[in-house]
Amino acid sequence: MNNTALRYRAFGEPLTTLYAETAPLQPCAPGMLRVRMLLAPVNASDLIPITGAYSHRITLPAIAGYEGVGVVCETTPETAHLLGQRVLPLRGQGTWQQYVDCPAELAVPVPEDIDDALAARAYINPLAAQMMLTHYPPQGQHVIVTAAGSECAGYLAQWARQSGAKSVTGIYRSAVHASRLAASGVIPLPETDSAAIRQAAAKAGVVYDATGGELAEQLLQALPTRAQFISYGLLSGQPFGIQRRLPVVHWFHIRNHLDSLSASAWQQTFSDIWTRLRKNPPADVTLFPFADWQQAIAFYRQPGRVTKPLLSMR
Repeated sequence: MNNTALRYRAFGEPLTTLYAETAPLQPCAPGMLRVRMLLAPVNASDLIPITGAYSHRITLPAIAGYEGVGVVCETTPETAHLLGQRVLPLRGQGTWQQYVDCPAELAVPVPEDIDDALAARAYINPLAAQMMLTHYPPQGQHVIVTAAGSECAGYLAQWARQSGAKSVTGIYRSAVHASRLAASGVIPLPETDSAAIRQAAAKAGVVYDATGGELAEQLLQALPTRAQFISYGLLSGQPFGIQRRLPVVHWFHIRNHLDSLSASAWQQTFSDIWTRLRKNPPADVTLFPFADWQQAIAFYRQPGRVTKPLLSMR
């Protein structure tokens, strides 16, 4: 049996660096599950590593993709009960391929009432949002989220409100997001309104920032010294300087918290995520056949995009 995967042997622009490679499947190693993939999303966290931003922790050649959903098609006797079940094959191989081998104890079973499109997106953004809200609580605070039209910021905004934030302000780049933010109880604020941004920052207690660059510096200069600024992305492509010692700046990365989770704690984490996602499902999706992966990446990069591109391996 053959497997087609999207690989990269050097770092660079994803559209020119990635290539599809078909090769025979090797035997599934002990302690691993083999999963026939159904869907895998396109996220910034999938594309940025291909550029070389995290080259110090990636061994080439590599397979792209960090999350998705599939059906277990091969097991060991110890995990035979998972055969035929839908799982999230996480923390093993890259997910942008037809078959993924993952550690059996880390494969996350998908509840029957969770559809494939939702399950495929249950890892990177929901887990990041849940971890940030746990480590840097929003309760009783005025909260700001940047890149408010993004999926992770959407979870942060809604779950912060449900966790007892006094208010949540969402700073957005594209005006297409304004009405949706307002309808969900988030105060919409355009990235171009510097005066309003300074005013919102002056009373904020927690900022979850995915943008970096000039916007991050603008917020830091206006925040109270008691505030906490959590940086979890640089979508602007620009770093930011810290002009003064306070407020406190935290650098958040999921990978820094995974090793401390036992297998049972890992599974419990997703039990909590399923509960949250049932209450706040993400935006709609646009499906692309796996062979059309280049179109899916181009679609992801469109300004003002409101649906999530998913690669379909069905």
